[in-house]
Amino acid sequence: MTHPVNEKHPVKACLVCNGSKLYYLFSISAHRIVRCDDCGLLFINPQPSDDELARIYGADYFLGRDTEADRKAVSEIKHATARLYLSEIRRYCGLKNGRLLEVGCGDGDFLVSAEAEGWFVTGVEYSTAACEKAQQHLNSGEVFCGELQSARFGAQQFDLCVVSDVIEHVRSPHDFLKEIHRVLKPGGALFIATPSTDSWSARLMRQKWMEFKIEHLTYFDRHTLQTALFKSGFQEVIVKPGWKILSFNYVKMHFDRFPVPLMTPVFNLLSRILPKKLQLRHQRIAASGIMVFSRKSEARPQQMLSVILPAYNEVKTFGVLMETLLRKQIPGIQTEIIVVESGSTDGTRELALKYKNHPGVKLFLEDQPRGKGHAVRTGLKAASGDYVLIQDADLEYDLEDYDALLEPLIAGRSAFVLGSRHGGRNVWKMRRFTGQHGLSLLVNLGHWFFTTLINVMFLQRLRDPFTMFKVFRRDCLYGLEFECNRFDFDFELLIKLIRKGYHPIELPVNYRSRSFKEGKKVRMFRDPLTWLKALAWLRFVKIDPIKVVGQTHDANHATDEFITTQTDNHKS
Repeated sequence: MTHPVNEKHPVKACLVCNGSKLYYLFSISAHRIVRCDDCGLLFINPQPSDDELARIYGADYFLGRDTEADRKAVSEIKHATARLYLSEIRRYCGLKNGRLLEVGCGDGDFLVSAEAEGWFVTGVEYSTAACEKAQQHLNSGEVFCGELQSARFGAQQFDLCVVSDVIEHVRSPHDFLKEIHRVLKPGGALFIATPSTDSWSARLMRQKWMEFKIEHLTYFDRHTLQTALFKSGFQEVIVKPGWKILSFNYVKMHFDRFPVPLMTPVFNLLSRILPKKLQLRHQRIAASGIMVFSRKSEARPQQMLSVILPAYNEVKTFGVLMETLLRKQIPGIQTEIIVVESGSTDGTRELALKYKNHPGVKLFLEDQPRGKGHAVRTGLKAASGDYVLIQDADLEYDLEDYDALLEPLIAGRSAFVLGSRHGGRNVWKMRRFTGQHGLSLLVNLGHWFFTTLINVMFLQRLRDPFTMFKVFRRDCLYGLEFECNRFDFDFELLIKLIRKGYHPIELPVNYRSRSFKEGKKVRMFRDPLTWLKALAWLRFVKIDPIKVVGQTHDANHATDEFITTQTDNHKS
């Protein structure tokens, strides 16, 4: 018998970016899965009815309740995963205790582990049977039965909120995240574990992916979940593979409950071959999900764009550019201009000093030129906007393209945009220097070579990775460290953002290339060698944003201890 669904109330807009381009992909148990063509989110539309979901979330919904041995084995696995999550949370935010809220706490295994580590815990669970079990397992923690909104917590109550394998179940992710934002203290941390459509198992199994279930209403990937967090008031987002502690036996139980062609028979066969001890052994596995860390941020009255403007010996164009920038108006966006002047000898510094006290300008004066990359890095550290745009001082790029480049970020369709000088897929703008045809050919061949190299090495399909017009949410930089000082910084910024999980979209922009006679500063022989060296390094360097953040916490903690010690010594 087919259960009733909300046929009269299909969702008309994307649950993340509010886009209206929703296209049918396939069905699971007569429920349609659609894809937003703007941001790529997948979700069930129309959603199952409350009655149908209530039947699914029965007393036997959670795995491992058949025998006492199963219950013990599953509980040990969940406690081990909880300890893994708590360890990663400590690395991210430095918190070791405080008030912890878990939404969707199930039988309470995570809460028990957190309580044992010193947290004051509160749980929320939809299943009545699970609520009763969770409350029995806790010493002093509380468990509320129902949905998060129905618990009616006061504002700014919790230091940490944990949402493990839950956000894919909620009807409105935005409302859900806004409620979490409300109950977290200022700067409070949010940890999310959820299946991801860009995981290796999802890419391998496609429509047969084991996470395509009726009760999973929304299917996120790295990009769409980060956008949902950004639009709900969270920042400092870091995404990692969704490591869990699992066993062969637990995975087999999952495939028995949710049969998958090929996978279920294979696991049934292996269960008759493998030793029992091996089937119960715990393994650290990242299969179908992601772990996402973020912090609550306070909403500002108006969104802001930070324009990073490195300047060195650009006296002919700097003044015109600054006046044009200051006149530039972007609806709904406030602009701060961050000028980093690098010790020019042609009068550029004197022009820059005229804007020293301008309310819309932050001016940084370097004592000597250390390269464009060093100047941009200085500007990025000073940026306070929601979005960042890098602008050269030579007027090769058109400021009128700002609106088009920012639109996908503001709408939530992308976190990282490249302004492509080569336009669409069928357009390639060749550089032409008057009277220097050989040089023009060499520059264009170099562009083609390095573009191809980047695409092959980092599995991309970019046309203009070297464009100066790189526009991104400032939050994308969180947990990244930069080292390059010259034009190789363009490679470092692009590739570290890609390796952190941001895949740029390219939009065509206007561009007028100036020649070397007009002041182009790339060195034809030295810089390509630094680019090759940077690409080799960037291909193999480990990108671990949580480690970077953890080192910052350790340094701050050491500083606090030093200050406390010095104060105590002074009092003595």
